[in-house]
Amino acid sequence: MEEQFILRVPPSIAERIDRLLSENASSSEDKSLDLVFSEDGRTGTFVIGNDRFPASLLDLPSVVESYKTYDDSALVKTADVGQMIMVREPGDASPDVVEYRHGLTPPMRDARKRRFRREPDLNPELVQRVEKDLVNIMSGGTVESLDMLKAMGKEKLLMKMHAMQIRKLQLHLLQSLRFQVQEAMLGRPTEVTLMTLTIRCEFKFHAWLL
Repeated sequence: MEEQFILRVPPSIAERIDRLLSENASSSEDKSLDLVFSEDGRTGTFVIGNDRFPASLLDLPSVVESYKTYDDSALVKTADVGQMIMVREPGDASPDVVEYRHGLTPPMRDARKRRFRREPDLNPELVQRVEKDLVNIMSGGTVESLDMLKAMGKEKLLMKMHAMQIRKLQLHLLQSLRFQVQEAMLGRPTEVTLMTLTIRCEFKFHAWLL
């Protein structure tokens, strides 16, 4: 696999790069290309000839696969491209985000908003604490903080706890009936079905509730 990236430059700079990379590069006024980044790894300077242009390293909204072909028939994957170096004119404003808004093709314009699922507005720390409380409850413990009650509400929390208890009870009943069903299947294979197991489980479960 190769390491590749997208180099996006203004049209005027693209013409100069094309002349420099062509067979008549010796006749071009631009003799060199260079790209230098600062310590943050996101901002830098693109140098062509004696001119310097600001550049930014941006993440693409999606990963793009790159392929090569030597016979115009078979394609060989060479890299996964996920970043782009955007060179701009000295007077242009620098991007304020690290992820580029658009993809590489017209259908991927404004991809994050038009094609991707909206990210939930959740506090990662709160989610982690609530998850810890849920694991503690399922293990037989209690809620260690009030974040669970604040995030979900007392009624919703009780409903979830009740649902988890019901699920654990159903799994216990199914496990206890498994041996009985296996014995019955050995003696009466045509009379014991999955429906029989379900009916027995539901009957014992409702009897436990009453």
